[in-house]
Amino acid sequence: MRGADLTGAYLSGATLTEANLIRATLTKATLFEATLTEADLAYATLAGANLRRADLTGAYLVKATLTGAKLGKATLTEAALKEATLTKAALPEATLTGADLSGATLTGADLSRAVTTGIVTDKRTRMPERWAPEA
Repeated sequence: MRGADLTGAYLSGATLTEANLIRATLTKATLFEATLTEADLAYATLAGANLRRADLTGAYLVKATLTGAKLGKATLTEAALKEATLTKAALPEATLTGADLSGATLTGADLSRAVTTGIVTDKRTRMPERWAPEA
């Protein structure tokens, strides 16, 4: 499905383990409770997508666009989000344990009650203004 246009697609509960979705367009797609473990979503566009409760464990989201995406209670453990854009994304209660956010932009994102233990950031990473790392 590399480069596929899945704009507005209804993929709730879909199993897309290790799927090749490089450069795919999933704008406003519904992926509620979808399984995307180790999926390759590099350069994909998921703006406004519903990824609530989705499992993105180990997913590769390098340079992906998730502006305004809904990721409440999603699992992004060990996900690669290098240089991804998550501006105004909603991640309440999401699990980002060990996720790589190097160079990512999360300006205006909601990380309330998110688990961020062991995340990787660097000087280019733009976190929400009021965000404080876990102790």
